[in-house]
Amino acid sequence: MGKFIMEQIMGMKWLNDIIGTLLSKTGINMNGRLAGCLQFFLFDVIKITILLCVLIFLISYIQSYFPPERSKKIMCRFHGIWANCIAALLGTVTPFCSCSSIPLFIGFTSAGLPLGVTFSFLISSPMVDLGSLVLLMSIFGWKVAVIYVVLGLVIAVAGGTFIEHIHMEDQVEEFIRNAAAVDIDSPALTQKERFIYAGRQVATTFKKVFPYILAGVAIGALIHNCIPESVVISLLGSKNPFGVILATLIGIPMYADIFGTIPIAEALLAKGAMLGTVLAFMMGVTTLSLPSMIMLNKAIKPKLLGIFVAICATGIIIVGYLFNFFQKIIM
Repeated sequence: MGKFIMEQIMGMKWLNDIIGTLLSKTGINMNGRLAGCLQFFLFDVIKITILLCVLIFLISYIQSYFPPERSKKIMCRFHGIWANCIAALLGTVTPFCSCSSIPLFIGFTSAGLPLGVTFSFLISSPMVDLGSLVLLMSIFGWKVAVIYVVLGLVIAVAGGTFIEHIHMEDQVEEFIRNAAAVDIDSPALTQKERFIYAGRQVATTFKKVFPYILAGVAIGALIHNCIPESVVISLLGSKNPFGVILATLIGIPMYADIFGTIPIAEALLAKGAMLGTVLAFMMGVTTLSLPSMIMLNKAIKPKLLGIFVAICATGIIIVGYLFNFFQKIIM
């Protein structure tokens, strides 16, 4: 039953078989690169789109119970490392990309929440969410998905706790520190309003994310069918001790969310890249993308931004090497 759920429901192997059958009936040589690219592209676009819509709806429905005002009140009840833990967990039910979480980070900071707590939220929001858990399960299995989420939360809690202890409040831009926090309770939503809200979030997020899905799947299809396996292994395989660092650095200038990086990661892994190296690439893209760093630079000063990047990059690299070391056990 577990294998059936992972392969047929989460992995949608049945969909891949249907696409392969339909392509073969068109007369395309199924052993050629063109057929391989088309099958990979069609399968991943359809699969990720289905998962995207279902996950956004479910997560948005859950998120409707945690508006910023309520999230702030929840976090205010806790102190010390427990506050960082709660902030990291709340980050799992926020939007998917780092750029979406920065306005919430600014709002929480303006409301007077401890800086370390808000950074735990900022780290976990793009790196770890319910969507990433389900998507990673569909590609890499439940062990990898659970360990990925747990380690992502550890980075968020540890990073936020470190920032809290070095007292960098003066590195937050003055307009945020002096902002007047308006504490207005959100009106209670009915079940119908929550479903409407979730549906609108599906439409809005899909329009924003779908171009990156197409780009990610196209890159993945090319890697899967056109780039020699030896090239990927030499750069990101076990024989390159700097593969994790290289993958993290490659991921930083890019901008995508978990949905756009999954097909690239899937193709790299199939070509012989190490698991931890692939996951480091995904974390680098989703957490430290260049556009999000530009946005964050408007809210915090360069010194704090540099510390944030250093914490995230160090955590990502450590996680990557841990996954590589234990790959044979968890795969």
